[in-house]
Amino acid sequence: MRTSRLVAGTLTAGLLGLTPVAIAAPSHATDNLTTTTVATPNATEVEYGEDIYVTTDVDGSDGYGAYKGTSTLYALEAGSAAFVPVATATPGSSFYDVKPKMNTSYKVVYSGYTATTTSEDNYAPSESAPFTVSVARKITAPDSGFVLKGKVTPDYAKKKVVVKVSKNAKRGYKAFKTVKTDRRGKYRVELPKRRGTWYYSVTVKGDAKFLPNGYVWETKVY
Repeated sequence: MRTSRLVAGTLTAGLLGLTPVAIAAPSHATDNLTTTTVATPNATEVEYGEDIYVTTDVDGSDGYGAYKGTSTLYALEAGSAAFVPVATATPGSSFYDVKPKMNTSYKVVYSGYTATTTSEDNYAPSESAPFTVSVARKITAPDSGFVLKGKVTPDYAKKKVVVKVSKNAKRGYKAFKTVKTDRRGKYRVELPKRRGTWYYSVTVKGDAKFLPNGYVWETKVY
C-alpha cells in the first residue's frame, strides 16, 4: 500500500509541474518581387471568322504564381501604329474567343500589384513577348458540279481569283483561267466536262493584311 501511495504522489507532483507554453505566430515581411509573363496562343494561323484562345502564366521571382493585379491582352493589327487593349482578366487566366480580323500581333501585360498589408508582397509589372496570328481570307466553294462559285471575304471586291488545272496534282498545275470577283466578293468559273480525272487549284492572293488562301477541286468524267 505504501508503494502505491508513493507512486501516486510522484505522478501528482509531475502533473503540478507542467507549465503552458505559448506558440508564436509566424511573421511575414513584405517582399518586392519581379514577375515574368508568358502568353501562348493555341494557333498562329486561322481563316477569317475563326477565333483563338491565349493561355497566360504570371510568375513572381519567388517561384510562385502572382494572383493579384490584372492581365490585359493587347492587339496590334496590320497597318496600325500602336497596341490597343482588347480584354482584361486575372493573372494566369486564359483569354477566350479572341477573333483577329486580319494579321494581328498580340501581347499580354501584367499590371503589377502593391501590397496593402504586411502579409502580402509587391509585384512588379511585366509583359509577354509579342506573337503574331496570321489570318487568311475566307473563300467558299460549291458542294459539287462543274461550276465553281463562291465568295471571298473580307474586302475582296473586284479582285482576282486564279484557277489552274492539272491532270496529276503531284506534278504541278498550269494556268487555266483568271476571273474577278464582283462588288460583293463573289466569283464564278465554269469548268469543262473533260474525260478522266482533273484537278483545279482555286486561289486568292495574300497581302499585308491577309494570307493567301484557296482549295483544290476535282472533276471526274467516265
